[in-house]
Amino acid sequence: QVQLVESGGGLVQTGGSLRLSCAASGGIFSLNVMGWYRQAPGKQRELVAAIPRGGNTNYADSVKGRFTISRDNAKNKVYLQMNSLKLEDTGVYYCYADGSSPRLGYFEVWGQGTLVTVSS
Repeated sequence: QVQLVESGGGLVQTGGSLRLSCAASGGIFSLNVMGWYRQAPGKQRELVAAIPRGGNTNYADSVKGRFTISRDNAKNKVYLQMNSLKLEDTGVYYCYADGSSPRLGYFEVWGQGTLVTVSS
């Protein structure tokens, strides 16, 4: 079964930076879209950024110019560099991926989430 494991969350002051990482593992598979979602307290989960295997990146308007998503296809990893963090960036960040494998066919998978807290 394909699994995603995130790392890199933590506590940071406004204006600071954090880098999230997410690694996929579990058998033979090919990943298509990888991305990051976040869920703030009391709010719905929302897309932060996504990056298809060979296409253009997509960002939420609220993070454009501050966050950068990238991926390493050879390592099945996706990263989110977050700069100029704001209080409203606080939330649990979830890694997401979809793809295919000989065993599962098409699949979608989520990580367990990593908490990012931005303080003043």
